[in-house]
Amino acid sequence: MLDREQVLKVAHLARLELTPAEEAQFTTQLGDILEYFEQLSQLDTSEVQPTARAIDVSNVTRPDQWEAYRDRDLIVQSAPAPETTLQGDFFKVPKIIGGED
Repeated sequence: MLDREQVLKVAHLARLELTPAEEAQFTTQLGDILEYFEQLSQLDTSEVQPTARAIDVSNVTRPDQWEAYRDRDLIVQSAPAPETTLQGDFFKVPKIIGGED
């Protein structure tokens, strides 16, 4: 059985300030929850496979497929700062790592 001192200890660890009414309410509620867990611990689960979910869920995804965009010039021209060098066409983007240069 959970007592008021244990509820106050948990509230202190969680940095919660409880009113006397909340202390009484949470003592009862948390006691009921722990009592329910005690009932659950009496069940035989030796034949139950461990799982992360109560139901089987999986994402429906398609495999990634690389596909070249046909109008490469349009992409480069649409960039905010296109630049053509001997190595090819590029566009400048703001620096996000490091500092301001």
